[in-house]
Amino acid sequence: MAQRNSCEYCMYYHYNEEYECYECEINLDEDEMMQFLSNSYHGCPHFRFGDEYTIVKKQI
Repeated sequence: MAQRNSCEYCMYYHYNEEYECYECEINLDEDEMMQFLSNSYHGCPHFRFGDEYTIVKKQI
């Protein structure tokens, strides 16, 4: 089972059809982006668990 704070379970992680990839919609500052890109970004402070039901509620 994946970690609960994995990006794929976050409500801010969406598929961008234009670029055909997943991306985070949170604007990270320079230090946070460096940690994210170096794979040393654990325990994201912006993580919000989003299953299909909560994401659909957000879109309505």
